[in-house]
Amino acid sequence: MQNGLPKRCEALRSLHRPGDPLVVPNAWDVASARAVEAAGFPVVATTSGGVAAALGYEDHEHAPGDTMLAAAARISRGVDVPVTVDAEAGYGMDPTDLVAALQDAGAAGCNLEDTDHAAGKLRDPESHAAWLRAVREAASASGYGLVINARVDVFLTALIAGSDTPQRELVPDALHRARTYLDAGVDCVFPIALWEVDALREFVAGSPGPVNILETPRAPAIEALADLGVARVSYGSLVHRDVMDQFTRALGSIASETKGVDPR
Repeated sequence: MQNGLPKRCEALRSLHRPGDPLVVPNAWDVASARAVEAAGFPVVATTSGGVAAALGYEDHEHAPGDTMLAAAARISRGVDVPVTVDAEAGYGMDPTDLVAALQDAGAAGCNLEDTDHAAGKLRDPESHAAWLRAVREAASASGYGLVINARVDVFLTALIAGSDTPQRELVPDALHRARTYLDAGVDCVFPIALWEVDALREFVAGSPGPVNILETPRAPAIEALADLGVARVSYGSLVHRDVMDQFTRALGSIASETKGVDPR
């Protein structure tokens, strides 16, 4: 095990405090991770969308798992704070192999989602819970205190499908999944794309473990999320997209200034 990894795992787990959320802007390479650390954030989280884009791939496991985990390892080596890795749906890896790869990468934690990207649908919660339990058992067997953040994709799936179902009607399914995953030994649950206040309040109240919420323009502000009892707030690929938008605008400005000038 990498030197200091047990302490990083312990520190990451201790920062999940309902009502006093851990805020983690997501990084996509060593430079952005170092910027997160320099800004005073106690943890770096990676974004699979941003990492995949930086490597020339689409999100949702279009990039090879070993390539994504190699990028995560570079980020972990590049900072002195705990790093939690967006490991998507596990890249089809056996739990033991996935845990070994995360440990080798120096990951203090990971996100694992319940979408089956190959099938294009949500996984059965009970079978996914069994897989998560195997991940936890593999980590425990090697003395590795991996902090597992189980993503619950009920709300995201509805959003992608263009559903107009109120989010509160989706809470029972999402809570069943959250409770099942927590029973399997995960540390935190992440109902991604949940932002309606009443639904959010009901989900947090009904979850027996810490809750991570994605901060989007439609979600409540961090202070309001804290009041609701949220334990972790992340930004997914939003910061990466904003940075790339700014870069694109800067390039457009440069291009307009150099119009008619030979770039050589």
